[in-house]
Amino acid sequence: MFVDRVKIHIKGGNGGNGAVSFYRAKYVTNGGPDGGDGGKGGDIVFTADEGLNTLMDFRYKKVFKAQPGSDGSKRNRTGADGKDTIIKVPVGTVIREAETGKVMADMSQNGDVRVIIKGGKGGKGNQHFATPTRQAPRYCEKGRVSKEYDVILELKLIADVGLIGFPNVGKSTILSMVTNANPKIANYHFTTLSPNLGVVRSGRGDDFVMADIPGLIEGASEGAGLGHEFLRHAERTKVFIHVVDAAGLEGTDPIDNIEKINEELGKYNEELLKRPMIIAANKMDIPEAAENLKKIKSVYEAKGFKVFPISAASNDGLDELIYASADILRDYPDDIVFEEDFDEYDLYEDMSETENQPFTVEKAGERYYVVCGVGVEKMIGYTNIDTEKGFAFFQKYLREKGIIDKLEESGINEGDTVKIYDLEFEYYR
Repeated sequence: MFVDRVKIHIKGGNGGNGAVSFYRAKYVTNGGPDGGDGGKGGDIVFTADEGLNTLMDFRYKKVFKAQPGSDGSKRNRTGADGKDTIIKVPVGTVIREAETGKVMADMSQNGDVRVIIKGGKGGKGNQHFATPTRQAPRYCEKGRVSKEYDVILELKLIADVGLIGFPNVGKSTILSMVTNANPKIANYHFTTLSPNLGVVRSGRGDDFVMADIPGLIEGASEGAGLGHEFLRHAERTKVFIHVVDAAGLEGTDPIDNIEKINEELGKYNEELLKRPMIIAANKMDIPEAAENLKKIKSVYEAKGFKVFPISAASNDGLDELIYASADILRDYPDDIVFEEDFDEYDLYEDMSETENQPFTVEKAGERYYVVCGVGVEKMIGYTNIDTEKGFAFFQKYLREKGIIDKLEESGINEGDTVKIYDLEFEYYR
């Protein structure tokens, strides 16, 4: 069974808790604090594997959790980090956050690795809270709770050339003639209910992947029939071969059919209409096709589209069709992006859980300021400060929540140090 869309739940590992402990040994009655830190929780990591071609496995397992970090212990021992959970998906899988529909990752290349959820940081043991006036702190810090999401996995087949058109126009027959694929072929609508892939090896030494995208119908862009499921696979296709029944065996107008399919492509995604397209006028072995071929050429060659008369059943004209496809692919840009990843920090834009959390700003030394508060500390756990984008997002948060204003009221100057949880940075306007 070909499965190309599933919903799963993913959760990173929580950080381990810090420990409250005091050094004890013979002849030592008042040892200092020696509670260790908790370990970091495991990450949720997706990797693209070309050995997979369906999302079938996710029909039976829908919840994935990374291992939590272990708690700290005495003698300043840090808890073990939790193991990452590695989730393998087929190449071409798009990971969407279910609630917003935003793209979290586009696994378009074999070997792509994306950390979707980072494990929670471990909490600090009581050793970190000792001061000259508080030498025996009896509290520690709990580990950070990691994020969790419902996500949609969508598999969009990656093909160089896609065969599109109404049902029963001969797409599967073409695929079987020019590749090693063996699609089911029969003379009724919707014989093909899932995409088929095959590798084309032309007589000139060009190799490329061709997909038979199941027959589209009018209204497909609005979900009619299995429209969305079929159109999804058209999004990754570089070149379209629009197959049309030139003989009009079912009493339809070939030109009208081409226009209807193009209309559905445009309604679903306007970018699809910008892809190179070749028209394959099929069933030319039938006498009625000759007159329609003249009409198709007069309309579409004037618009810059190449029209190839073919007969998939007798293998006539297929070589020229394949050569034309190979010529387009040879000059195709290598850096085309089919799906833009969203900015990961969009998910935290409202930050409702930290909205009304109080914070404090304390001058702890010469040119040294400490910011404390549950909300701002959670932000550090959510944000990758090591990246330029992550740090910019964090600065935006500090300004919007009034923390920067509070620091300036406390007398901070450029170059002074700010400490928030375990993060230290120099302040600049």
